[in-house]
Amino acid sequence: MTTGTEVIGSLESASETYIDDAAVLAKFIADADRACSFASCAIDTEADSMHSYETKLCLIQFAIPGALAIIDPLTIGPEGLSDFVRFVDRFEVVWMHGADYDISLLNSTFSWVPRSIYDTQVAARLLGIGKFGLANLLEDEYGVKLSKQSQKADWSRRPLSEKMLDYAYNDVRYLIDLGEKYLKRLQDIGRQDWFFESCQAAQESVLGRSGKSEDDLWRVNGWGRLAPKGLHYLKHLWLWRDEECRRLDRPAFKFLGNQELISMAVDLEAGKSVHPPHYLRPGPVRRLHEAIEAANQIQPREYPVKHRRGDGPRLEIDENHLERIRKFRDQKAAELGIEATVIATRFAMERLSSTNLPDGEKLSSLLNWQRELLDSGI
Repeated sequence: MTTGTEVIGSLESASETYIDDAAVLAKFIADADRACSFASCAIDTEADSMHSYETKLCLIQFAIPGALAIIDPLTIGPEGLSDFVRFVDRFEVVWMHGADYDISLLNSTFSWVPRSIYDTQVAARLLGIGKFGLANLLEDEYGVKLSKQSQKADWSRRPLSEKMLDYAYNDVRYLIDLGEKYLKRLQDIGRQDWFFESCQAAQESVLGRSGKSEDDLWRVNGWGRLAPKGLHYLKHLWLWRDEECRRLDRPAFKFLGNQELISMAVDLEAGKSVHPPHYLRPGPVRRLHEAIEAANQIQPREYPVKHRRGDGPRLEIDENHLERIRKFRDQKAAELGIEATVIATRFAMERLSSTNLPDGEKLSSLLNWQRELLDSGI
């Protein structure tokens, strides 16, 4: 029988290959093709969203039993990774952790995601594990403490430091083994089908997300408090900030936060002058005042419409019904030893307790296993 120490040893002794050349990638794929069973692999990604105007896929971390690879899309280019994409599609299962962002990044880069994605974070939550960050899970399961120093690193930098490489390899090193352990435990307690359905639904949700339309991108958090005049100024302030960030290749939060935009829009709506933060350089400040002056020339009839957020009718909630559902959900969660929101979010419960939605729409925000758990309580 293999001991836990032996398992950890084999995971930590896996070969490591840094791939920034198409020929090296081809060799890695050829070697893996001969060695692996294509039952499962693991993938993680790193991007530069905290350091650049436009988010770029900077690394793909890949694992199969006995071998790890860090693949550099910035050097090879998305087109050079077509063979890798086809290679991944041969695996029955791709394990990820907190897959939402990775799915979005792969889809935006390649217009592709793996067909069958299993998420260790979803598995952990269905098992009732309270701290489900990867570092917490690996410490609990393997006694391994991962450094978080590179969590917010600039992954577009080259060369990568040894610390960054260690961090990147460790993000996938344990995922296959961890996933298989969790899958066995879910099967033992009869929640394996819950897991499969939850993973599929999460993937479909990410791929079906349309995002904001171009006309709504500027409606940052807090826009609802503004009248049409304030919205008009907010739109011009946002467009000014977007252009400045593009010039500097800098994410918006590192240039000027959303609340500063809202505050300036409130002042302009009230007819006051704006006082930009002292740290802005003269060029951006001059262009800010030019943007405000341009906004001043536009007639009120052209101001943005203050539409309500969300689609469909405003929900009319039966508060007593909502409270009954919440208590029933919480009771079920306590019996199962899982977090209550795993069974139903507040959004889902509000739809269930609404008086102006058809029954079919009320249930649309629940998965099959969630409906079955709540059936007698709704």
